[in-house]
Amino acid sequence: MTVINATTVDQVVSALREYPQARLVQGGTDVMVEVNLNRARVHDVISLRRVNELRRWHVDEESGTLRIGAGVPYAEMERAPLCLHVPALGEAARTVGAPQIRATGSLGGNLGTCSPAGDGLPVLSALDAIVHLRSADDARDVVVHDFMLGVKQNAKRADEVIVAITVPLLVGFQGYAKVGMRNAMVISAASACLVHDADNGNVRLAFGAVAPTIVRARAAEVWLAERVSLRNSMSLDGAIAREFGQLAAKECAPIDDHRSTADYRRHAVAVLAERLLLRAAEKQGRDE
Repeated sequence: MTVINATTVDQVVSALREYPQARLVQGGTDVMVEVNLNRARVHDVISLRRVNELRRWHVDEESGTLRIGAGVPYAEMERAPLCLHVPALGEAARTVGAPQIRATGSLGGNLGTCSPAGDGLPVLSALDAIVHLRSADDARDVVVHDFMLGVKQNAKRADEVIVAITVPLLVGFQGYAKVGMRNAMVISAASACLVHDADNGNVRLAFGAVAPTIVRARAAEVWLAERVSLRNSMSLDGAIAREFGQLAAKECAPIDDHRSTADYRRHAVAVLAERLLLRAAEKQGRDE
């Protein structure tokens, strides 16, 4: 086995050209599970842990965006100042595994694995994030909805590395919630992220672990916008929130597996969507 400890992105993409079958490893929280369970064989490894460029983030005030390096650990996302810019990402980060996992796991790893149960992915979907990729020959940007293709399938080419993710800085509520087989350190049986863009007057809702990839409940988003004023303030009652959740759940395609049943997952995301929308309305009411 060849192990390359890269220190720059240029070294990473050069190594990928020389070792096209190499596995990129940031924290190893996914790939090492696969190796230990004999589900994957790794011949060559390119370690990203020492690439400082991947572990940085910054706010671009001019464009109103936040760029997060693919290697920024969840432990940094869950606390200030980063979580103040993207509260839903902070909430999702706090639900990821144990402290040891949060110290090494990252959005780059979540996107690279592309499991529909990845905690960061519904947040990126609800925020319409952009994924930045580099190869030895070029760089390209992919909308997150086009990047996630299916169960553990994505649009990253073999010679590319995920370098960063960009999300907009929005005014309005952001929230994330999930359910699992226990109260902590659990893989999602179902998850949801709701984002209220108060300036542009829309609500975005994304679900995890209820389809082959992350689901954006676009029909439910349109239904809500036709019935509730979403610009700046938001006034709604429990009946609207309940119907919103039920409609959104119909856009999912859950399965029965060892973590949950399809019926429970469908029920769970309906309740999560309802509660997140009510939280959004409550927050806007307090802020007025």
